[in-house]
Amino acid sequence: MKLLEGKVALVTGATRGIGRAIALKFAENGANVAFTYLSSVAAAESLVAEIEALGCRAVGYASNASDFAGAHAVVEQVVADFGQIDILVNNAGQTKDGLIMRMSEEQWDSIIDTNLKSAFNFTHAVVPLMARRRAGSIVNMSSVVGTNGNAGQSNYAASKAGLIGLTKSIAKELGGRNIRCNAIAPGFIVTDMTDKLSDDIKAKLVADISLGRMGTAEEIANVALFLASDMSSYISGEVIKVAGCMKG
Repeated sequence: MKLLEGKVALVTGATRGIGRAIALKFAENGANVAFTYLSSVAAAESLVAEIEALGCRAVGYASNASDFAGAHAVVEQVVADFGQIDILVNNAGQTKDGLIMRMSEEQWDSIIDTNLKSAFNFTHAVVPLMARRRAGSIVNMSSVVGTNGNAGQSNYAASKAGLIGLTKSIAKELGGRNIRCNAIAPGFIVTDMTDKLSDDIKAKLVADISLGRMGTAEEIANVALFLASDMSSYISGEVIKVAGCMKG
């Protein structure tokens, strides 16, 4: 039997990078997958086709994850379409970097809303469903920037640190309902975001990683699979760094 056989997972921001890898990894392990995307219908349709080719059901929902009412509407539709939600992965996120003295209010608010408020929105909508069934796993996608900070990313760092606080609080609140909540803190991962970095910057980043390389989205997805499955049934409130033993 596959690790997620009979489960329904909802993954936010799943049409690229880490979110896409998680959605596919879950499907490979038997889960039916609902996912959200912001704008690219073609990317959503492509992901649906890949998941269905694995023998699982998939539906993509256009959604601005930072919109509270919209998140609740998506969850209601997922339940109507799939009947349940067993796993929630709060992955939706973006960056708008800048030095704090030059950062605009819009840059700050946009990142906090997209990266942190979105997790509150979907968790708020999903928890009553999980509580009634007395089972569920929530995985929040944080970052090593949320644990270590990073110059020029105060908004991003604050949002990812906030996810860690949210994770630990939810775990304590909902453990009695058999709902687990954990966070993953990826290091520097090969995605379209890091592809934009210059070769010099990438070389400097790799020099600070003990394993001597950047990670892959699939390596993050493997940890998400573990946290979503019953293999981690006694793990809650934890933050797992997946960063190749970064120095400092």
